[in-house]
Order: sequence, then C-alpha cells, then structure tokens
Amino acid sequence: MPAYLELSQIGKSFTRGAATTEVLRDVSLDIAKGEYISIIGHSGCGKSTLLNIVAGLTPVTTGGVILDGKEVNAPGPDRAVVFQNHSLLPWLTVYDNVRLAVDKVFSGTRSRAERHDWTIHNLDLVQMGHAKDKRPSEVSGGMKQRVGIARALAMEPKVLLLDEPFGALDALTRAHLQDSVMQIHASLGNTIIMITHDVDEAVLLSDRIVMMTNGPSARIGEVLEVNLPRPRKRLELVTNATYLKAREAVLKFLHERHRYVEAA
Repeated sequence: MPAYLELSQIGKSFTRGAATTEVLRDVSLDIAKGEYISIIGHSGCGKSTLLNIVAGLTPVTTGGVILDGKEVNAPGPDRAVVFQNHSLLPWLTVYDNVRLAVDKVFSGTRSRAERHDWTIHNLDLVQMGHAKDKRPSEVSGGMKQRVGIARALAMEPKVLLLDEPFGALDALTRAHLQDSVMQIHASLGNTIIMITHDVDEAVLLSDRIVMMTNGPSARIGEVLEVNLPRPRKRLELVTNATYLKAREAVLKFLHERHRYVEAA
C-alpha cells in the first residue's frame, strides 16, 4: 500500500553569491494517513526547511513530495501550516480570522450560512467560540495559537503542519494546548507533522519521532516508534516504562549530536 505522504530523496541547497550551502541531503520518509510525526534535532538541521518543502513554500533541489498520489510543488489548502507566531491579522476579529480561510477555500462549494456554521464549529473545536468577537490584541498568546489552529483546521487540510506551535508559550498554556491537539487528532484522525525542540512534547504527541542529524547536509539519523496506546494522559506517563525508554532514546541521540558539534 503506497504512503499517504511520501518524502522521496529530498535534497535542498541554498546559493548566495558564489557560496552554496547544502541544508538537506537524501531525506526519505513514508507517512501513513492519520499518523502524527514529530521532527526533532538541533538548531540548523533543516527541520523548518523540510516542513516548508512539504507546505510547498520552498522548492526542492532534488527529490520530491507526493501527497495522496499528487506531486507537491506549490502551496495549497490541502496543507495548512501553524507557525510559532500565530500570524493572525490584528484588525480582524477571532471569527473573521478563521472565516477568511473558510471563504478562501469553500466560497464556491458551501453557502454563506454553511461557511458561518463551519467557522463556529472550528472555533468551538479549540474552545474559542466564546471569544469570537475579540481581536487578537484582546486575547492571550495561548488563545491566539488556538485561533491559528482553528484557522488551519477549518481549511480541512489533508496534512496539518505545525512549526514549533507551542514554543513561545508558558509551560501551563503549552500543556493545555498539547492536550487540545491530542484530542483534535483523536477526533479527526488528521495527518500531522510537527517541528519541535521539546523531547517530552515529541514523545507525548507522536506516533513516530524523526531525529535529524546536524547540518549542513542534514539527514534522517533515526526514526523512533512511540508504542504508547491512545488516548494518552501525561500524568500517567511520568512513570511509564515505554515513555521513559522513548524519552531516553531521543535524549541520547540529541546528546551524541551535541558532542559532535563540540568536537568539530
């Protein structure tokens, strides 16, 4: 059975003047429909570049991306990105920020009333329906990220791409949002790729963790299966042997890569 999302021998180089830097080399990964993948590695290993390639925001130098049987070579509504910075339009309300995406994708296929209901549905999904008339400046950082996630989900993407979506949040807000994303993933069964620096976050949320070697010319060093049943409850995992073993494996990989940097 072919992969739902296939990254095939991806290479990416950037040229500035006479200098060319190879960021990614021969990155291949097959992702199943409904799978939650985290990509982790030290700064400069090309994680965000790889995510941008899947999003169609950055062209590959070699290789390619196939999503549901079609080549990815440009941005499209079948791939929605949530960045660390929420990227909301400050002059629009919470509702209008989500509605803008809904109208863009569904204006030709759904009535005005259906688009309204769908906007409210996705705000409710991230527990932001009560704040629909507020502007971004009137809500907290965690609430802004919830709206960003609602906007992405409202496009009904085949793949949800999360670029360190919780990185700028305090620990408690981060935990609440992680739980929300787990609940959404459980109810929708959507395919998710997440960039993170947080080992515990990767183990808690993921089906597999893709560990990148250091750049330049970064590759996939290891892929770790996280064999924890769902639903997952963070407090119950604190002493879970499988959780601790997975956490240790990722930390060991990252520590070894850090030693290579220091020795260079």
